[in-house]
This record gives sequence, C-alpha cells and structure tokens, in this order.
Amino acid sequence: MPHLVPLLIRGINNLSDARYCAGMGADKLTFVLDPALPGHLDTKTVKELAGWVAGVELIGEFDRLSAPEINAIAADCGLDAVLLRSYRTADELAEIAPPVYMELAGAESAPDAYPAVIGWVMELPAAETDLAVLRQLGLERPLWLGPGLAPEQAREIATQLPVAGLSFPSGDEVKPGLRDFDQLEAVFEALEVD
Repeated sequence: MPHLVPLLIRGINNLSDARYCAGMGADKLTFVLDPALPGHLDTKTVKELAGWVAGVELIGEFDRLSAPEINAIAADCGLDAVLLRSYRTADELAEIAPPVYMELAGAESAPDAYPAVIGWVMELPAAETDLAVLRQLGLERPLWLGPGLAPEQAREIATQLPVAGLSFPSGDEVKPGLRDFDQLEAVFEALEVD
C-alpha cells in the first residue's frame, strides 16, 4: 500500500514487528547493533529477522563503534546502510563502507560539512519546533522526521514539509508472537495515499 512519504521503522527487535512493518509498506527497518546501546541485538538475531522480510532497506544503528567494527557488522548482516547516533569526523565517515544516515539531536544541530551523510534522522522534540528551520534542513539534505505515533501530526508533516520520509519507533512484543499494533496501524493508515 503506497504512503504519502517513505517510512522508516526504528529499533526492530522481534519477528512480529519486522514482518508487520514490511507487510504494511515500510521502506526501511533499523536494528540496533551497537552493544553500548539499550536493546541492541546480536548479528545472528538480525540475520534471522532479515531473512523473513523482503523489499525493505535494512539499516544498522550504531553509536561509538569504530568504522572497521561497523563495516564488519554491516557486511555480516548484509546491511544496506547505517544510522549513526553520534557525530564523526569526515575522516571517520570516509572509512564507513555502507551509506550513512546521521541522527540529529535537534534542528539547529546539523553539521555543515558532512557530504558523506546521505540523510538526517531526527525525532521531533516535545517543544514547538520552528517549521522554517525544518523546511530549510529538508531542502539541504534528505530529512527523516520522527513525529512519534501521532497519526494526525505524521500526516501534517508529510504534506507540509519537504521530508524524505518519516521515522517511527517499533515496539516490544507482549510475549513471543503477540504484539499490539493499534498505534502503528493508525499511523500507517493515516499516511496512505488517498
């Protein structure tokens, strides 16, 4: 089912989410692969989950692992790209083999000279954000905004800002194989093309 903009689902940690999101038309799925981050997965688990989905870009989330460590994990898991949660020097970025997305702490924190970064990923803060700043950021480089699981806000952002796509958090299973998808389903439906 087509959506107004591409969708990135972050932090996939179970088969239910992986299959549901891929089946509902998500374009990108991220897996937390850095052992320093909460909820990280091992490479074996990521490969198993990835084996059950098709037609989505697989992205690994990392914080401070070195470029060689990121490259090794990315190759082992067959990742299409990586999402870095902390800034790197231009030299460090040049050493990372897969395409790089970078998480921003806020709209004003986008570094100027990051040609190796193919897109920014940013969660909207709870406080009111200046839409003009977000618009400019989206015009400079592909911007993936995370509006939380608010369907109306997601649709408004998708139609009013020049975003590359929207990002949403995945969730946790209640128990293996059992997951409540009501909030995520509402977002997917709100973003369907009329």
